[in-house]
Amino acid sequence: MGLFTPVAIKLGSQPWMPGLLPQITWTDQHLQRLTGRRVSLVGLAGLPSLLLTVKGRKSGIPRSTPLLCVPWQGGWLIAGSSFGAPKPPVWSANLRAADTVEVDYRRRHHTCTWRELTGDEKAKAWAHMVTIWPNYDKYVEWTDRVIPVFLLTPTT
Repeated sequence: MGLFTPVAIKLGSQPWMPGLLPQITWTDQHLQRLTGRRVSLVGLAGLPSLLLTVKGRKSGIPRSTPLLCVPWQGGWLIAGSSFGAPKPPVWSANLRAADTVEVDYRRRHHTCTWRELTGDEKAKAWAHMVTIWPNYDKYVEWTDRVIPVFLLTPTT
């Protein structure tokens, strides 16, 4: 936990956050690009993050998205929460259409396989995820959709 983690958790718990997601993502992408991936908004908050790059399922163009992540079993857990917005993040549909994805974590690049967690495995992972980002439980309350949890596992 970092100095700004409590502030980030408080901000992330606000019901108006889904509306700011495009601006937050844009700002984080540009901040990471300007700093050679040394600085990210999530990192400034003292939280683990990765940059997920996956090809668009229709365009085939690689798209990069900074995400909060939770290290787990030699890989990373990510949630398609979008701060509890009614629609799932676009990256989740692209991920489901891909065999592998690219992940930058702590300035190291990894090719990863992925799988969507379900049932007891998802429940166990979720319980761990909320120890890092308790707002995931709020996001479940804010949306009618099922928030997917994915495990990314490095192949290299």
